[in-house]
This record gives sequence, structure tokens and C-alpha cells, in this order.
Amino acid sequence: MFSRFDFIDAARAAADQFVTLVDAVDDPDLALSATPGWTITDCLGHVASTPSRYHELIDGRGTYAATALDLPDFNAKQIANLTTRDRRTLCTRLLTDLDELLDTVAHLGACVPKFTFDGGSHVRADVALGMLIGEFLVHGHDIAREVGARWDIDPQYAALVVRGRNNVLLGWSDADACVGYTATYDIRLRGVDERFVYEFTDGELEIDPADPRPADVHLSLDPVAALLAGYGRVSAARTALSGRAIAWGTRPWLALTLPRRFRPA
Repeated sequence: MFSRFDFIDAARAAADQFVTLVDAVDDPDLALSATPGWTITDCLGHVASTPSRYHELIDGRGTYAATALDLPDFNAKQIANLTTRDRRTLCTRLLTDLDELLDTVAHLGACVPKFTFDGGSHVRADVALGMLIGEFLVHGHDIAREVGARWDIDPQYAALVVRGRNNVLLGWSDADACVGYTATYDIRLRGVDERFVYEFTDGELEIDPADPRPADVHLSLDPVAALLAGYGRVSAARTALSGRAIAWGTRPWLALTLPRRFRPA
């Protein structure tokens, strides 16, 4: 089991890695192919705004996208309302706000509060740091790929992101793609002792049900591949062909259809 301090340490390290990357970019106005319409500065502004938004959500003051369909517009407004586009100022804001957020989470009591997050899910304030780590790692991946820089993702950090996303994934299932769909996925992340079950019943998703049905497909995933596939940065087919995902069971072909059951992050 991961503790809140695993999430805290990973968030701080991933943020430092992200800021180091952005600080070295020659052209912050370069467009990002992974997020059409965004420049590197837009991406930085989005990421830099996130720690304070999480902090406000913990305090019951923040805003969130009611559904997955609302998120693009929510993010666009966030970027349009940035008070600065200066790279150094945004990086400083990111790290300062993150320190304040992590200090708050570190001092939460044994009964950790939950808050409502994008898509209407309710998530524990410490586990929610998994999504924040995902912001640093995935957008860092986007920028590094655009500028040709090296970007290493720690598998343990990737597993924390997957754990965090599992708490909000119900709000990201695509109703149209799940109509009438029934299947059970047994998913294991290699090398990090993480295992969970996605059970679809006539289009309704339950994660880690108390009494799951026998799995239709078992999946062994490299944690980093699971992270990038979950955020739509690599395809399920490419992940399988690279050997970073192996499927078996009575209906192994269902592994390739799993990403399309969710709306892109």
C-alpha cells in the first residue's frame, strides 16, 4: 500500500523534474502536438495553476469540471485567465503553491477528507495527488517529445498516478462506448505490486468490486506504458507490440478495446 508520504515525495520530485525541463526550453511559444492549440507556455500555465486548485478543493472553495466533456473548456478558461505568462514566475508559482498543498496534506488527520473532482467523483485528498503527479509526468512527456529532450518516468510514480486515476475514472467512462458492454478486466502493474479489477456490467463500471466475476482478460502492464496509454499518449496496439502489455484469458482481444471505453484526459 502507498502512504500519503509516498504521494507527497513523488509529487515534489515530479514537479522539480517538470520545472527543470521547462526552464531549459529555448522557445516557450512552441506549439504542442499532444495538446492542439496549446503552446509550452500554455501548458506550463495550466500545470502551474493546478496545485492551488487542488488546495482550494480540499478547503471546499475550488471549482471543477462537472463532466469530462466540460474539461477542455474549463482548461481553456484557466489558461485565458492566467495573470502572467512569464516562465520563471509560473515555475516559481508552481513550486510555491505545491509546497503549501503538500504541507496541508502532510498534516491531515487520520480521517482524510474527500473532495469533489472533475467528472463529479469524490476522492481522498492524499490519493488525489496521484492525478497531480500525472499532470507533471504526462505534460512533461508532451514537452520533452516536442523539443527532443530526455524524459524518464519512474515506474513507482506512474503507479501512483494510476492509483489516483482509479478514484475518478468512473466520471471518465464514455457512456456511448460502454452501452450494453459487459466484461471484467484483471489488471496488474509489473514490478510495483499493484493489481486492480475493472468490471463493466451492461455499461456500468465498478472498480475493485468486493466479489468480482471471473476475469475475461488478464493484463500485465508496464506501469509507464499504463500511464501513457491511460492519458492517450500511446495506443494500446503499440503498447502490446512493444511487449509492454501482455493479455491472456478467455477474451484477450478485449485488452485493445479498454482505452476506448473512457474519454481522453
